[in-house]
Amino acid sequence: MFDTHELGRRPGALQRLSRTVEAPKDLGIPEVIHVPEGRPVDIELRLESVMEGVLVTGTARASAEGECVRCLEPLQQDVEVDFQEMFSYPDTDDRGRRKAAADDDAEDDEDMIPLEDGMFDLEPLLRDAVVLALPMQPVCREDCPGLCSECGASLADDPDHHHDAVDIRWAALQGLAGTIQDGEKDNMSGTASDVQDAAEKQEK
Repeated sequence: MFDTHELGRRPGALQRLSRTVEAPKDLGIPEVIHVPEGRPVDIELRLESVMEGVLVTGTARASAEGECVRCLEPLQQDVEVDFQEMFSYPDTDDRGRRKAAADDDAEDDEDMIPLEDGMFDLEPLLRDAVVLALPMQPVCREDCPGLCSECGASLADDPDHHHDAVDIRWAALQGLAGTIQDGEKDNMSGTASDVQDAAEKQEK
């Protein structure tokens, strides 16, 4: 939670904050890439008081980790996200006027998050920004060749790795050809044996 009391409600008032916080649980894309719980997140905030409330503009930096979708090796990625949100005063503006007095104001209020006793929670805003910034399919490097689809070997470790491709449409014919070759060998063996037997009979 961040406190806005020091900022005050005078329009135009400005406050800058720099903090390092611990990453909350599930900050990122589950089972894909995320900022581990408890890891430091550096946050720089600019708080500006306006008529409707407090405009919060910030930048967050952290280190995410995950798994390459191609080679399945662990990876780390630096994350930097920018965000902005308006946090409204709950009932009145700095003049004491009820903001819900006009229909247009009431509609605008629906798009703003109310301050709670001058405090605002940055976690939902930070979570949304980080999720949008992280890749849905992280890779360890742009040209990662991945794994062999047949045996699972890492193609990065063995660039020349390959398997002799056999077209399944010719597989049956290859088997038939092998059978014919074996039959021809048997026939040739049988013919040679017959010739030898005939020669022996003539000698007798």
